[in-house]
Order: sequence, then structure tokens, then C-alpha cells
Amino acid sequence: MNYNDLNFKIPIEEKDYETNSKFVINNIINILNERIINGDNKIIINTNLILGLPLENINKIAGPMIEAWATEVFSGIRDNLNNKYNLINVEAQERLGMSDIILQFKKINNKIVTANVDVKATSNDIENSGKSPNITSFSRIRTAYINDPNYMFIILSIKHSVYSQRNSTTNLMDGIMEIVDYNAYDLKYISEEDISYNPALGTGQIPIKDIHYVSYTKRTTWEMCQMLDKKYLNSSKRTFEDFYKEAVKNKWIKI
Repeated sequence: MNYNDLNFKIPIEEKDYETNSKFVINNIINILNERIINGDNKIIINTNLILGLPLENINKIAGPMIEAWATEVFSGIRDNLNNKYNLINVEAQERLGMSDIILQFKKINNKIVTANVDVKATSNDIENSGKSPNITSFSRIRTAYINDPNYMFIILSIKHSVYSQRNSTTNLMDGIMEIVDYNAYDLKYISEEDISYNPALGTGQIPIKDIHYVSYTKRTTWEMCQMLDKKYLNSSKRTFEDFYKEAVKNKWIKI
């Protein structure tokens, strides 16, 4: 038995999936653009230090801080019930969840579009920051696409710079984490060259070559599943037998 002998469950997304994906991404980008234009793009860390701050250590906590900032940005839009983006729901997810934030938008036709947003913080000051980070588990994302062919996994890459400045009121040093750039895209449409497979951690992880700069390929949900399978099976650390066990366990095939 080999891969082509398996009776796969074929996920078929709705015809307007691509339109919905673009709708969500445009809204996310426009929301962040508005935030930057308004100059509200800094996370300020007040301290009781006088001489200075260890900036490299501030970068170490950037991930959860940027995630919290993004959640507050989207929540602030949602709280305006008549917001122009028709953002109607924002849910922060648990630390080990599939994504960091769930966003729901209402389209003109009253259709609700749900996006699972994974926020990735990268430093504008550190060389190679954002190179080949693990994005999600192979089996979890593969299963998500089977259970819901319209599952939308959006990566929100946020670049930041860290510096310190003296607080004019307290005369103490504040740490500043300033958002300087961002990009958002649908995992399903990232080019094959930008995606790889890392056999570490359970069933393996899906890294992206450079989280902030990617190229795109239009594909269906089923084509995405096949591409992920190919990455898995091409790993020297995995066998077809390993894949078959995962396929049976996660109900990717009909038995």
C-alpha cells in the first residue's frame, strides 16, 4: 500500500472562500493602518529604573506583548457596534490553541466570516528574526482543513523596534515597543517554496521560511492538504507507516 492507494476524504471549500479570505486580510491591514496613522502603535513598559533598560530582554517578551496589543486593537474596533469594518466578534485564545485570536466579520450579504489569526512578533532590530519559525502542528492544521474545508488560518506578522526613553513625569526609564510594520496572509495561499516541515515536536511542525516576506500560490483546500502530505512524506524522519497512522487516527481517510 502507498499514498495513492488511500481513500482520502476530499475537503471542498465554498466557492467564495478566496473572496472571503481577501476580505478578512484587507480589513486586518486597514485596521492596523488606521492605528499607525493615529500614532497609537506603541507598547510602553513603565519601570522604576533610572539608568537604563536591557533591551535584549524586552525583545524576549515581545511575543505575548504584541499578541495582547493586537487583541486590544481588534477589541476596540469591535466595541464600536457600528464600526466600518463590520467586526462583530473578537476572542483571545488559550496559549496552546490553534491560533491566538478569532475574528468574525459580517459581510454586506450578512454572511459571517471567521478567521483564526496567529500573531507572530518579529524584531526589526535583530538579524534573522522571523526566519523559519514553527507556525502550527502538521496534524492539527491538516485535521482542521478536513473538519472544516473553509477553515481560515491567517498569519499576522508584526515587526517591532525596541528602545528606551526617559519618562518626563517620573524621570525613570520606560521601555518602548513600537510597531513599525505588519503583514497578513492566508496560510493556504503561501507558496510551496516558503513552507517546510520540521519533524520535531510530536507529529512535526510547519515552519515558514521568512514569516514577514512570503510569495503566494492560489490553491484549493485539498491541494493544501496534499502539499502538506508531500512535505511530511519527504522528511527523512518520517515513513509512510507514520503517515498512515496519523491518517487513521485523525480520520483523513475512509476505512
